[in-house]
Amino acid sequence: MIYLCYFILLFTAIRFVTALVNFLSFKYLPEIVNLHELPKLSILIPARNEEANIGNLLQQLSKFTYTTFEIIVYNDKSTDKTADIINKHIYKQNNIKLINGVDLPENWLGKNHACHQLAKVATGDIFLFLDADVSVKNGLIERALTHLQKQGLHLLSIFPKQISKSTGEKISVPLMNWILLSLLPMVLIRKSQNPAFSAANGQFMLFKADSYRLQLPHELFRMHKVEDIETLRHFKKQNLKVDTLLGNDYIKCRMYTNLNDAIDGFTKNIFQFFGNSIVLTILVALLTTLAPLLLYLFIGIQITSIYICVVIGIRMLVSLASKQSVFSNLLYMIPQHIIFLVIITKGIIYNNRKKLIWKGRNIL
Repeated sequence: MIYLCYFILLFTAIRFVTALVNFLSFKYLPEIVNLHELPKLSILIPARNEEANIGNLLQQLSKFTYTTFEIIVYNDKSTDKTADIINKHIYKQNNIKLINGVDLPENWLGKNHACHQLAKVATGDIFLFLDADVSVKNGLIERALTHLQKQGLHLLSIFPKQISKSTGEKISVPLMNWILLSLLPMVLIRKSQNPAFSAANGQFMLFKADSYRLQLPHELFRMHKVEDIETLRHFKKQNLKVDTLLGNDYIKCRMYTNLNDAIDGFTKNIFQFFGNSIVLTILVALLTTLAPLLLYLFIGIQITSIYICVVIGIRMLVSLASKQSVFSNLLYMIPQHIIFLVIITKGIIYNNRKKLIWKGRNIL
C-alpha cells in the first residue's frame, strides 16, 4: 500500500507541473494582428433548437470589422423559433444563408451530419465551425487567422472561456478545464506530432478549407461523439500541423444553464477525456477521491497536508489559466469532485444501456 501512496504523490506532482506549464504558457490568441493575406472565411453554424442563442451570435458577427466572410447556418430540424430568428437576420444581412436540414441518415450523429452538410456548400478558403451558443468579440477572426498563418496550421481549435452563473454551473462546468489542464500540457498539441497529445473543442474549429475537403473529418468520424478530438488526432497522424488554445474575452460560452444539463452534457463524453478508457477514468476518480485517506493512514498527517496544498495549487493554476474565479473553484472544490463522480457513474450506466438522449436523439 505504501507504493500506491508513492504513486499518488508522483501522479499529483505531475499534474501540478502540468497545470503550472499550462498557466505559464499563455496559450491564448495573439493580441497583435499580423495577417499576410485576407482569405475568404466561411462561418459554419450547426443549430438545433437554438432560439435562445443564435440571434445573439449573428448579431455579434454582424459587427465584425473583418468582412470577407459568409455565414451559413444549418437548421437541424429545430422545433422552436430558430429558423424564424435566422430569417430575420438574413433580411438585415446579405451574407447569411440558411440551410433547412433533412432527416438524419442512419449511422450519423446530428451535429456531425450538420457540419458535413455545411462544408459541402461553403465557398471560403477557411472554414470556421462555431457552435450557436458561443459569444464572440470583434477581432476574433483576425487574431485566429494570424495564429493560423504564423504557425502554418491546418486546424486551430479554441476552448472558449466558460461563463458560469448558477450554482449548478459552478459545481460542474469547471470540471472540463480541471481535467484538461492538469493532465495535458497544451504546448505539446502543436509542438508534438504524437496523437496522444490531442485536445480540441467543437465550439470553435478553424480549418484550411483545402485540408478539410481532403480529409472530410465530419464524414470520417460521423458516429463519434467527440469528433473534434478525433479530427485533431487524425490531422496529426496525417502530419498536418494543428494547435489548440484557451479562450479569453474574444470567445466565451455559457454551455449549460443548470446542473442537470451540465451533468448530461459531460456524461456523453467523460470517458473521451481519458483516452476513451472507462478503466482509466475510474482509476483517476478513485485515486483523486481516496488519496487523502490513504496518505493519512499510511504516510501521515504532514505528507497529507502537503498533498492537500498541492491539490489546491492545481485548482488555482487551472482557474487562472482558464480565466475562471479562483475563489469560486476553491469554494466549490468538494462539490465539483462529487459531481465528477456522479458524471462517471451515469456514464457507465448509459454506456451499459446504450442510450443517452441529447437534444431529442440517442447519441450512444
